Amino acid sequence: MAETPGGENLLFLTDEQLRKGIEAMFFAYRGFTADPDRILEGMNYGRAHHRAIHFIHRSPGTTVSNLLSILGVTKQSLNRVLRTLIEDGLVRSEKGKVDARERHLHLTDKGLMLERELSDAQRARMRAAYRAAGPQAVAGFRQVLEAMMDPEMRRQYNRLKEGG
Repeated sequence: MAETPGGENLLFLTDEQLRKGIEAMFFAYRGFTADPDRILEGMNYGRAHHRAIHFIHRSPGTTVSNLLSILGVTKQSLNRVLRTLIEDGLVRSEKGKVDARERHLHLTDKGLMLERELSDAQRARMRAAYRAAGPQAVAGFRQVLEAMMDPEMRRQYNRLKEGG
C-alpha cells in the first residue's frame, strides 16, 4: 500500500479529504485560467479560443476533425471560434492536399504572438507552483492528473506528449 512520509495510507482517503482535493482543483483551475482570461477579455475571446489556439500551436496543421476530438466540443461551437480566429488573422485554414474536404489549421504570426503571451502567463504560474511543491510533488501531481483522464483522453494526451 502507498504510504506518504507522514504515514497516511493513500488508498483510504476520507470523503472530507477527497472534498478538499476537489475544491483545491476548482480553485487551482481558476488561478490557472485567470491570467489568460485577463489577456483575452480585452479581445472579446474566451477559454474556447484559448484552447483552440493552444492545440493548433501544439500540432501545426492539425485538422478541424482532430481539434474537435481533442476539445470535445460541438462542430458548431468550434466553427464559431475558428471563424473568429480566422477573421481576426490569428489562424489560417488550408485545404488538405490529399483530401480537399479537410481543413488544416495553422497559427499566423499574430496567432503565435498571442499563444506565446498566453502560454508565458500559464508557464510562469506552473513554474512557481512546481518550484514551491518540489520534484516529487510534480511527478505525483502529473500521475494524479493522468489517472483522472478517461482512456480516450489519455490516448490523446499521450499522442500529444509523444509529439514533443
